[in-house]
Amino acid sequence: MSQGSQRGGSSSGVFKYVADAIDLEFFLVVSDEEEARKVSIEIVRSLGLPDPDVVFVESMNSGSRVRVRSYINRVGSRYSWLSLGGGGEKA
Repeated sequence: MSQGSQRGGSSSGVFKYVADAIDLEFFLVVSDEEEARKVSIEIVRSLGLPDPDVVFVESMNSGSRVRVRSYINRVGSRYSWLSLGGGGEKA
């Protein structure tokens, strides 16, 4: 069972509107890319977001820019947004 399923992220609160994932981007003052990956995953988990993956890291002089994707619904999940009835159409 994924973390998203365990916390009910895809079926509770505002997460029910998320089709697949939430991306977060940070600039971190760290010494290398490995530290940037570890710290960014910790940040995402501390926010209570499920199932994080680092999708981009760019090292610079004073740190690293990192993009992390938190999967609310992965392929094969029970998609709560299907039951919202809107499907993107305006009433």
